[in-house]
Amino acid sequence: MASRKTKIFFVAMVIVGLIFSTTACTKGGDTSAIKAYKKEKIIWWRVFDNESSVKDIISAYRQLHPNVTIEYRKLRYDEYEKELIDALAEDRGPDIMSLHNTWLPRYQTKLLPMPPKTVTPIKYMKGSVKKEEVVEFVTKKSLTAGDVRKKFLQVVADDVIINDEDRNEQVWGLPLNMDTLVMYYNNDLLNNAGIAEPPATWTDFQEQVKKITKIDESTGEILVSGAAMGTATNVARSFDILSLLMMQNLAPMIDESGTVTFDKMPKQVSGLASAPGLGALEYYVQFASPLYEGYCWNDKMPGSLEAFINGKAAYFFGYAYDREQILAQAPKLNFGIAPVPQVGQNQKVNYANYWVEAVSNKTKIKDYVWDFVQFMADEKNVVTYLDKSKKATALRSTKLINAQLADDDLAVFADQILTAKSWYRGESPAAAEQIFSDMVNATLSGGLTSKDALKQAAEKMNYSYLKKL
Repeated sequence: MASRKTKIFFVAMVIVGLIFSTTACTKGGDTSAIKAYKKEKIIWWRVFDNESSVKDIISAYRQLHPNVTIEYRKLRYDEYEKELIDALAEDRGPDIMSLHNTWLPRYQTKLLPMPPKTVTPIKYMKGSVKKEEVVEFVTKKSLTAGDVRKKFLQVVADDVIINDEDRNEQVWGLPLNMDTLVMYYNNDLLNNAGIAEPPATWTDFQEQVKKITKIDESTGEILVSGAAMGTATNVARSFDILSLLMMQNLAPMIDESGTVTFDKMPKQVSGLASAPGLGALEYYVQFASPLYEGYCWNDKMPGSLEAFINGKAAYFFGYAYDREQILAQAPKLNFGIAPVPQVGQNQKVNYANYWVEAVSNKTKIKDYVWDFVQFMADEKNVVTYLDKSKKATALRSTKLINAQLADDDLAVFADQILTAKSWYRGESPAAAEQIFSDMVNATLSGGLTSKDALKQAAEKMNYSYLKKL
């Protein structure tokens, strides 16, 4: 009897031993990788886009890394930067933060540049007959500055590749999309004026504005404006419009030392009677001057977007995000979107406005975070976001660009991205915008000549607000 009990006990111990042995074998691989494979959370802050736009990207990444959750938070634009700065100061900020393309240099001390490689643990099943769960480290080579120049638009490379303290090129973030300044137009107002299509050049733009604008001869009131343009305070993105005119006119916005030079003569162009930045300023303000025959706007008019929505302005300059507001507030408005006019078709310049996904230097999971940023900016992954958000690509991809050129909602934007440019406006973009606003107001009021107003604006930016690169 005792012998039988001994045998039963022995068999039971063997079975228990097998169970424990099998369990131990189901988690093979690198010991340090097994230890590193634990639940992690990436916190990601953005503006404008709802989580539904990036849901597919998040799901695809979690299929590769099911131990990683991604907490997405959308903030309002008017609260975003203050909340971000406060959170970073209190060590409760996000791992990934969206930064406007003009903000990167002044946030540089708060950011972690892209590392040469990322190393993350990954779990998978190994074996054909006897399945074994294995955890190992996966090392991925990160994009280099050269890779960014090759894969992304030129404006992206110019903005996100910044030298560190040792003057080494570093990549400080990657964008998911690109937006450019476009021209919204009211079809009905154009038709009533006998205009078949929006202008391709600024010369044609002037002529069309004259035809469309209607002014009450007895009161001087502008009844219908050919274009919401010429002032500073009631023209949305007046800074961008004026910057675009300067760049199209070949004004040198900033030199290699980081000095503002939009009031200077360009070195590569000879024979000019005056600085091209001056010509751009005078062209812009003429639409708000009663002395000009194409006068169509003043500071008593409503905001430019409001005037366009209410059918009181034929042309409005804005971005892709304005389309949603126009459709929401004026669903029956007969409008279209056209490329911005050019000085000449042989020197095309468009104005870039976009956001970059950057990594906080306080993140505790830098490899996961940078791995995710590169994952979502990759062509095969970002396409779902672009399709859902209806935004143009930031990648230099013939396949993506051609597909978007065939999309009625994206064609105009896709057509402009290869010639899009931006310029660094200093430590405080808001202050730079105020300087431009003061320049426009001083010119219109006669407080300064246009030449003196332009010179003063450049001096103010250089003295008070510009961070040397």
